[in-house]
Amino acid sequence: MHADTSSLESLLDAIGDAAEGAVRPAAQAGAQVLYNGVRANVGQIGRVSGNLEKSIYQYYSHEKSAEGIKATYHVSWNHTKAPHGQLLERGWLQRYAVRLSEQGRWVTLVRPEAHGQPKPRRRASQAEKDAYYVPRAGGPRWMPGRWFLARAADQIDEAYKAANEELLMRVNEAKKL
Repeated sequence: MHADTSSLESLLDAIGDAAEGAVRPAAQAGAQVLYNGVRANVGQIGRVSGNLEKSIYQYYSHEKSAEGIKATYHVSWNHTKAPHGQLLERGWLQRYAVRLSEQGRWVTLVRPEAHGQPKPRRRASQAEKDAYYVPRAGGPRWMPGRWFLARAADQIDEAYKAANEELLMRVNEAKKL
């Protein structure tokens, strides 16, 4: 008895090729869900300049991916465009008094005796900064983080579902051929 399995072999080859070709689109579908979640979380924080919202990105990492085997996407914010993102994500300690300027920007108040002196360097000692800025009434206050990026991880199940749907759609298309 002889069985011709050539059509079965060609079907399995087509499914294998479709699965390899679907790795990157499936990963992108999952990354898109997380990207949308991060943008929605940033939108809930409230907008001042819009720099944080504009800095959110998703990026395909060639270095951490292997064609047809593994695809890696990064979803984050651009630290150059929105350096304050770290403060909003994790929180910060507010030591000094601030006010809102006419332009809508927060300004740290300077002690009257320090007017005309150069601002302390970024890495100046705490004593130098305390001598320059007005301490906050009531002492330092912890400003909790908003976790706009970390909260997007709550949508990981939806991201997996989107990736699986994309993979199955492409494999099913190969079965029809």
